[in-house]
Amino acid sequence: MNGVVDQLAPAKYSPYRVFSAEDWAKFRADTPMTLTADEVGRLRSLGDPIDLDEVSRIYLAVSRLISAHVESSQLLFRQRQRFLSGDGTGQKTPFIIGIAGSVAVGKSTTARILKELMTRWPSSPKVDLVTTDGFLFPNVVLQAEEMMQRKGFPESYDVGAILRFLSDIKAGRERVEAPVYSHFVYDVVPNEHVVVDRPDILIFEGLNVLQVHEMPKDGKAIPFVSDFFDISIYIDADEAAIRRWYIDRFMRLRETAFRQEGSFFHRYSKIPDAEALAIAEGLWVNINGKNLHENILPTRPRADLILRKGENHLIEQVALRKL
Repeated sequence: MNGVVDQLAPAKYSPYRVFSAEDWAKFRADTPMTLTADEVGRLRSLGDPIDLDEVSRIYLAVSRLISAHVESSQLLFRQRQRFLSGDGTGQKTPFIIGIAGSVAVGKSTTARILKELMTRWPSSPKVDLVTTDGFLFPNVVLQAEEMMQRKGFPESYDVGAILRFLSDIKAGRERVEAPVYSHFVYDVVPNEHVVVDRPDILIFEGLNVLQVHEMPKDGKAIPFVSDFFDISIYIDADEAAIRRWYIDRFMRLRETAFRQEGSFFHRYSKIPDAEALAIAEGLWVNINGKNLHENILPTRPRADLILRKGENHLIEQVALRKL
């Protein structure tokens, strides 16, 4: 043996319990469906076929699981307050959910669906969603550092700003600002922010949110982004499928968003299909596929919940970390 264990293989050494989508659906129990088909259609990203049946089959059980974690977190908070000689009634800290995975795998759809489901819990929690895109360095910085071809790689993000943002959220600070990113212009929007004001739950979604770095030799603490997460989710699929979804999306965007004047990718709407297809394949091979292999996929074993998609872009397997 080489000491390497397939973390998702059903075996006694795996830290996960692995379920088929059909078995996972049973964990929905009596969780009510609070979304409509039209709402799901508005929440899904381009090329993502998720529908009401998929929400019922997969995401209601995920919502129920997160609800249990939130309740347990609140109970632990009160117990710790009493342990620290308090009365257990202090201000609880926001519950943070990290969602990771490759480009084009469906992170944004998952984040939006979960946000809407959680907002409609009986307790009516305040749920905010922030993506890491806004924390990318502006293009002018990436160009000066010759990093445009590594946009989306860990070094292209202002990690210090991410850590300050999450630290402020966990501290319960009021009106914490997060920068805004425009996919239309493919850049951070100068002087524009969203305000996150003491949510009950924050969803933090991005390619590399489970990323770690080399541990310091002197043992001094260097926080990881994931240190602030209460639960983490990784959206998974075979690379061949993700590559196809990415290229299909690129080609479809040529007929929609890329056609608009001012779009960063407008030039790609004016070239022949064959040339555009070659460009999309090159972007995958040289940037997105490389980022998946080097940085994103290696973080999958750090997730608490892994939602694995099949060729049809729908969840076929769920892996839940054992307690």
